Amino acid sequence: MVIMGSTVTKKANTKVNFLIQFYLILTFVCISNCQDFRVYYNDNNQFQYLISIQFFNDISFASDLQQRAKNQIGSLPNSPPGSEDDTDAKIKLGNKLFRDINLSANQIQACVTCHPIDGRSAGMDRQTTPRGTFGQLGKRNTPTILNVGFNSVLFWDGRRNSLYDQAIDPFINPIEMSLSSESELIQKIQNDPSYSEYFVRAFPSNPNINLHNVRLSLASFERSLVSNSKFDDFVMGNLLIFNRQELEGLNIFLEVGCTNCHSGYLLGGNNLSKLESSFLYNPNDFGKFEVTGDSNDRYLFKIPSLRNVTLTQPYFHDGSVTSLKETIERMNEYKLNRRLASSEIDLLIVFLKTLSDKTKSN
Repeated sequence: MVIMGSTVTKKANTKVNFLIQFYLILTFVCISNCQDFRVYYNDNNQFQYLISIQFFNDISFASDLQQRAKNQIGSLPNSPPGSEDDTDAKIKLGNKLFRDINLSANQIQACVTCHPIDGRSAGMDRQTTPRGTFGQLGKRNTPTILNVGFNSVLFWDGRRNSLYDQAIDPFINPIEMSLSSESELIQKIQNDPSYSEYFVRAFPSNPNINLHNVRLSLASFERSLVSNSKFDDFVMGNLLIFNRQELEGLNIFLEVGCTNCHSGYLLGGNNLSKLESSFLYNPNDFGKFEVTGDSNDRYLFKIPSLRNVTLTQPYFHDGSVTSLKETIERMNEYKLNRRLASSEIDLLIVFLKTLSDKTKSN
């Protein structure tokens, strides 16, 4: 579990970085306008002078990009909406439920099986599609659970819009954990005496083991899974943290229209879009249409967040593409406003790596 630092720490770091950058630029301006110093450079250190010029240009480029990224994307908040009522006790109970293999039909599978979060794992199993408790092949690729608390659209077909509503679904889904009913889930929890103390601490005024409290606890735990990325450090003011390639990749990302779909501080995750081209994936999945029956929803799928995207292959809702470069090439053909060169896609990938949680590598 990764939780971002406090707002106070962020503000302090931003102020320190601003002062460092200010004094570096001030020093450069002073020495560049000092006649004796310029003569010395002209005679002895022209190469160093050119490096100083390049450094100044890089800082200026970074500053411009930082402001654009802040305006067009923004940084990830410290905590998701709704987390103000999340207590440590609720989070611990949710964590226990999330990891409990006894809450599946085969008693060897848990939520964490498809959403591994320990160590360097980035919250998804990296399979094309997951397998259920009895080897059933899932229909869609497993998304990462990191930052899921910021999502207002859940599942590829958008059939849920809150963690509370979604929390029980995997337990009773016949191709996931395969319990026969919500009642069976509650009975399994009630039959385990180790849960009693957890519920008392999480819900001291009403420690009943019921669906409502189970939903609240799982949602609390899932909201605690928040990333901490290099990109957020940059947007918050650390202009020196990005190298030139990362800056150029970000510039391409902003210029070619990636944010038209991958918008907001999640860079996606909260809207749906049409994917009608057979070039992109196997078109036998009809998306939201399978939930609503509305012909307008045919091939309508959730736009995934790009946070941690370099750690969560394979891609698309059917997990049909393992290469991020190929994924970008396909979306470039389908959605972007100009054709990207191979070298530009490479720079985009360099930038996308900065969206990864700094503690994860998968």
